[in-house]
Amino acid sequence: MRVDTLDNLDLAQYVRAGDGIVFGQGCGEPVSLTEKLVQQRAAYSGAGIFFGSGFSKTFQPEHSDHLRFRGIGGIGTLRKLASAGKLDPVPCHISSIEGLIRGGQIRTDVVMLLVSPANEKGEHSFGLVNDYVRTAVSKARVVIAEVNAQVPWTPCDTPLRQDEITVAVHTDRAPLELPAAPFGDLERRIAANLADLIPDRATLQVGIGAVPEAIVAMLSDRRELGVHSGMIGDSVVDLMERGVITNAHKGMDAGITISGVLFGTQRLFRFADRNPQIRLCPTSYTHNIATLSRVRALVSINSALEVDLTGQVNAEAIGAEYIGAVGGQVDFVRAAAQSEGGVSIIALPSAGKKGDSKIVSRLSGPVTTSRSDVDVIATEHGTARLRGLSLRERIRAMVGIAAPEHRDALLREARETWGELA
Repeated sequence: MRVDTLDNLDLAQYVRAGDGIVFGQGCGEPVSLTEKLVQQRAAYSGAGIFFGSGFSKTFQPEHSDHLRFRGIGGIGTLRKLASAGKLDPVPCHISSIEGLIRGGQIRTDVVMLLVSPANEKGEHSFGLVNDYVRTAVSKARVVIAEVNAQVPWTPCDTPLRQDEITVAVHTDRAPLELPAAPFGDLERRIAANLADLIPDRATLQVGIGAVPEAIVAMLSDRRELGVHSGMIGDSVVDLMERGVITNAHKGMDAGITISGVLFGTQRLFRFADRNPQIRLCPTSYTHNIATLSRVRALVSINSALEVDLTGQVNAEAIGAEYIGAVGGQVDFVRAAAQSEGGVSIIALPSAGKKGDSKIVSRLSGPVTTSRSDVDVIATEHGTARLRGLSLRERIRAMVGIAAPEHRDALLREARETWGELA
């Protein structure tokens, strides 16, 4: 392992034109390195970046003069790249990314990592993100590590050894943070409709957004919950500190909250530091159907952009505007169906900020989760448990949770396609 200073780091020594670059997503972005990557981009024109989610403002549309951008979708600050037509989405389940890296479909010549300082064994924790980066390291020609004094030592399945690092730079700057999404009365009403579906001793998977945050906030009266999720945020810390989350009854990983990434603030990062009750694992564990099917009472909670009357879910795009991603939604929806006592929930407001219905007769974007996989759809007007229902039964149930001012129009549109619904 070579050690360099950030000021002297010449990425052209390591990155070649046409290389594929992968780095930690979200809070795990090694910002000191990615800023340098952008600054020096003309030296390796044509290099391509694969994004997960993005919370920094490092990458801008004008940087496509020398860099090519691909990724799972327009999550966070990457929406600006997507809206400008500079981000080419790769529709894929989170569970498939490691395989795509191994197979070369996601080219991985250079990996950039944000890691903790080394322990007494010379090992570095992946700190905030341990999803597909370990697999990326195994495929890369070059591994560049930002060893950041402010990154926590989070227990993970396999730490990063120094002999796996090509070059390291040492920094001391606060990692990116993702504060919990604010929620109000609307989101609380949605959450209240789901209270009976999340019993004591359930195991939670929770996505990002105001509605999932409201749901987690109402769980303070539950007992002995568990967590097996692709990501966790600050709200999980609240429940762990109160003793609500104990992970005692998941059927595996007793006493340990399992996640792939930490998407939160310094509060979460400090809580995770050397905390044996949290473990970061790769997506081959967090999102694997064989692993998840062993989890007891898995409650999967995710959101959507829109849902049609038969239960098809769009969590990716409205028209040509790519806002979200396939992500891990399908992985966990299917896993909850296999879990003993499991349930999957897609929760969303019944209408958008402009009053447009989010329950629609036809999706305006792609089908992310198929109607054959969907279980529960929830809005502030109630829940529709669709599993096992016929198409006409589904339509009636979905109209019942739509915004009242849109119900007549939805029924009219449904009858044009399906005839009488009685």
